Amino acid sequence: MPETPLTLDRRTFLQVVGSGIVITVTAPETWGQGSGMPVSARLYLNEDGTITALSGKVEEGQGPRAELSQAAAEELRLPVDQVRLVMADTDLVPDDGITAGSRTTPRNVPEMRQAAATARELLVALAARQWKVDAATLAVHEGVITRSTGQTMTYADLARAGEAVATFTEAIRTDVALTNVPDWTILGRSVPRPNARALVTGAHRFPSDVVRPGMLYGRVLRAPAYGSSLESIDLSAAKAMEDVVVVREDAFVAFAAPTSHRAGQALEAAARTASWKASAPPVTHETVFEHLREHARAERARTDEKGSAAKALDGADQVLKEEYRVAYIQHAPMEPRAAVAEWSDEGLTVWAGCDGPFRARRDLAEDLGLPEERVRVIIPDMGGGFGGKHTAEAALEAARLARAAGRPVSVRWTREEEFTGAYCRPAALIECRGGLNADGSLVAWEFASLNPGGAALGTPYAIPNVTVSSVPSDSPLPQGSYRCLGATANNFARESFMDELAAAAGADPLEFRLAHLENARLKAVLERAAKEFGWTERRRQGSPERGVGLACGTEKNSVVAACVEVAVDRSGKELKVTEICETFECGPILNPANLLSQVQGCIAMGLGGALTEELEFEDGKIRNPRFSGYRVPRFRDVPRIDVHLVENRDIPPAGGGETPIIAVAPAIGNAVFAATGVRLRSMPLRLS
Repeated sequence: MPETPLTLDRRTFLQVVGSGIVITVTAPETWGQGSGMPVSARLYLNEDGTITALSGKVEEGQGPRAELSQAAAEELRLPVDQVRLVMADTDLVPDDGITAGSRTTPRNVPEMRQAAATARELLVALAARQWKVDAATLAVHEGVITRSTGQTMTYADLARAGEAVATFTEAIRTDVALTNVPDWTILGRSVPRPNARALVTGAHRFPSDVVRPGMLYGRVLRAPAYGSSLESIDLSAAKAMEDVVVVREDAFVAFAAPTSHRAGQALEAAARTASWKASAPPVTHETVFEHLREHARAERARTDEKGSAAKALDGADQVLKEEYRVAYIQHAPMEPRAAVAEWSDEGLTVWAGCDGPFRARRDLAEDLGLPEERVRVIIPDMGGGFGGKHTAEAALEAARLARAAGRPVSVRWTREEEFTGAYCRPAALIECRGGLNADGSLVAWEFASLNPGGAALGTPYAIPNVTVSSVPSDSPLPQGSYRCLGATANNFARESFMDELAAAAGADPLEFRLAHLENARLKAVLERAAKEFGWTERRRQGSPERGVGLACGTEKNSVVAACVEVAVDRSGKELKVTEICETFECGPILNPANLLSQVQGCIAMGLGGALTEELEFEDGKIRNPRFSGYRVPRFRDVPRIDVHLVENRDIPPAGGGETPIIAVAPAIGNAVFAATGVRLRSMPLRLS
């Protein structure tokens, strides 16, 4: 069973894939994390000796399907192709929270390993009882338990044994011994994504591919500007259309029809009659930073202090003060939001593209007045999220339409709806002050970050006097999580300012950072990146048309450093990144190929935010809601990318899907300065 069947209920699931060691009727919503969760909440042993593993996480391109399968296989001593992973189905899997924050690797992989290791011990103990021997004398390899006499018993044998039925109802042991990193045989290897064939052949059904019998297609009336409220609308023309279902529930107005084209016609007919009351603030993408400053919520600021930055600045030999700005940008996933909803006597089933199945179930139940046990949410592997799909708007829209139509309904957001209706990465206004002594040492640091949030707020550098603060503001656009959260803005400002301080001190940017670094992990990746890039020689060879820059950073218990070369065409004011060398360390590496892919993806995505991406808006309206006006990186924009993964087996594994993005923009900005002497303090970075 390579993918979760579309209509597999829990009873059928037990019959199809759980006919071996499993008897549990406990519903997933009653399973707590850690102590008390039964092994059967995470694993089923099938009669053919394969394992079905269960996870509430969502696969949206970052690779948990492979890594969680590896985790189960490693501890069960089973080939990884003998693991069938079912993900993100609220009727079948435990609640593992939303898929966000790079938490799958440090939290959910260990939980899967604990379940699998507990299962292995239970199976070995069961075989030992049958043989009447000490379990410690038995060995397990590829699903086969062997005793010293050479006698064997397979997992399949145990699954078919009648006395084994209740074994997996025992609790997962959080103190169970896990395989040491040097002894890994499956973890630590480049295992392909288990459903790779289905993905490349088109057999996999993404949320936008789901089709149900008798399904209609839905379109939703959207406000023309943020903050607008519907005053009146004439739905008579839409209601007169054949085969069109019209729904109005307060501000929710939507249409369903046998084709998306027909639903769109109904929407257009009604939209022409709509009257809206506008209430968006008179803010544009050009004036937004003053708006954020004027509407700062100082009473909600988060401030951390060490020493006295104010006093140290007063006594410093040299003081620098600069301001950095970061634009709103969109997540722009390959697959916009999509959902299919279907009602039956048992309740509501929704297939959706969001990264929190249990959160979506809760929200659907609350909004529709249903008990949660009558709502089922299934998240097929989806086409990207990057922090932008924490909410399940399309699921709720489809559910409302399906309830009114009495038939399944698919709602697929258009690209324009994704740009105008989804929340975006926060804009940022960041003020930095730094004080240098006569010997070039950094003695004071003030960092005030307005609006992006507190991710990567604190400096990793050893500075005796530090004040850092994160201050929220009233945003004119809806904003939320983005890949690595506010660290993309905070690290851009910090690493750009560190370069400015290095220049003021007359120091090499690399040497200046190293002189102020006590973080051994960050220092190691910075030195490695500089060595692989050939920093010293290439900096010496710089010219007005070509420059190199570097940056580093830490977030989510991982560290990154990047060196960049840029080419500058002064006549056309064009900037092109020609090479990026990045070094990344996030503890032990679970799947090298997958981690490499994540770092490369972060670099490519980081190029967009650094150079071209910006939401343009006025009067609450997005002015560039299409890829023709909102430019994400193209293939021709991608430079030579040289990635070096550093393995650190002295710490637990950390996630690798976010932190590599934070070094890209500041390294590019610093390279531009090296070539031109011009400081670019706003993202996206523009020479004009």
